[in-house]
Amino acid sequence: MTLLAIDTSTARGSVALLRDGEILFAENFTADRSHSSSLFASLATMRERFTQLDQIAIGLGPGSYAGVRIAVSAAIGLSLATGAKLLGLASIAALDVAEPRYVTIGDARRDTFYWSMVDDGVCFEGPLLLSEPELRERLAVNELPIYSSETLAIAPSARLAFPSAVRLARLASAERGIIARDDLEPIYLREPHITLPKNAAGGVLAEMADRHVRS
Repeated sequence: MTLLAIDTSTARGSVALLRDGEILFAENFTADRSHSSSLFASLATMRERFTQLDQIAIGLGPGSYAGVRIAVSAAIGLSLATGAKLLGLASIAALDVAEPRYVTIGDARRDTFYWSMVDDGVCFEGPLLLSEPELRERLAVNELPIYSSETLAIAPSARLAFPSAVRLARLASAERGIIARDDLEPIYLREPHITLPKNAAGGVLAEMADRHVRS
């Protein structure tokens, strides 16, 4: 079985190809502002040497929404071309670290943070969305190694680490940590937040009022 793994959820992207337990191709690249060009260049290099794909595993975050969506889109295209099955895993469960059991944290924007506890490629807690006081409370009593894929002022002791496509490939091959199949979406930490333009919002309110009067 040949399995391709892709992760572009952080500033460091990676691609790996695993066949029957052997890594045939692995490449890391900077992905912070050029997810598309870096990823597709790496995939093109891989495809020049290997054409058969049975499964494609994608790191679904949490992390860069745009990065994950690009990886998912690339995987869908490859799946249509090759017939490969799609698998989704949590990127944070495949950090390139020595410890099998650790805590991972990150900035979730809007004065919130995510927290997750990982054990051998599986998130056994989280990812949870926490306020700053809630995160500080957990950090104060935590005894596990702490990792983040970005520098966080709130946790200066957190060590920098990034997801590994090689680890994703090995987890998916072992059927471990898989959270989605075929229909892949980034891991959402909160409900979608939609803000209507003022004119649009006013128009919606006016239409609702008009309907109320007519009824």
